[in-house]
Amino acid sequence: MRLPGVSPCLSNLRRMQWWRPFAASQAIGSAAPRGDDSGRPDRGRPPRAAVAAGTPETAGRQAEQCSREGRRTPREGKGNMADSSFDVVSEYDRQEVDNAVNQTAKEISQRYDFKGVGASVVLAGETITMAANAPERVLAVYDVLQTKLVRRGVSLKSLDVGDGEPKQSGKEYRLVGTLRKGLSQDNAKRLSKLVREEGPKGVKVQIQGESLRVTSKSRDALQETIALLKDADVDCALQFQNYR
Repeated sequence: MRLPGVSPCLSNLRRMQWWRPFAASQAIGSAAPRGDDSGRPDRGRPPRAAVAAGTPETAGRQAEQCSREGRRTPREGKGNMADSSFDVVSEYDRQEVDNAVNQTAKEISQRYDFKGVGASVVLAGETITMAANAPERVLAVYDVLQTKLVRRGVSLKSLDVGDGEPKQSGKEYRLVGTLRKGLSQDNAKRLSKLVREEGPKGVKVQIQGESLRVTSKSRDALQETIALLKDADVDCALQFQNYR
């Protein structure tokens, strides 16, 4: 639009002067590389939550919470993986043994072939005593007890009856079995030697009292070791616990 009393050149000059500041600001903005947020004071800074999470106080609280929950902190999780392990023990379920003895006593009290032979079975402490007036009747009680133990998930290796021959005591014969718990030193050394000589490479074994601790960086190697120990020729029951 032409202003009255103003020459066309002067009118154009004024329009150019009005546009110049805006054009200059646009030029400055376009000159900055894409993605550069230095022109804004709140860009290029981490969010407040991120800053707070990186403070020593927050890191300490996070480590304390992870410790209570049994988890690793993010920094710990990025390190080398810890060795996996499991324990080899020899134990039995006391309640299941008690159930097996009670079921045996009930059966021999009801069966006709045990009438009048004084057959009995008693659990006291860590021993099971089987008695009758004849050796063959004692062995028959022992057969019933073995069946009940197996059905209750108790290994027969958990009960040591010596040579398995009833001994006479007064007018009756008795067979006393002792419940086994814990690895003996001989069995622990035998199993340790078996793993070292025939087990996978990188597997370590350590005797810890009446148990063994087996460690390895490979979980597959631990599974192979468990299969090897299950076939081991030892006179005690083996269980594998605390796999981690």
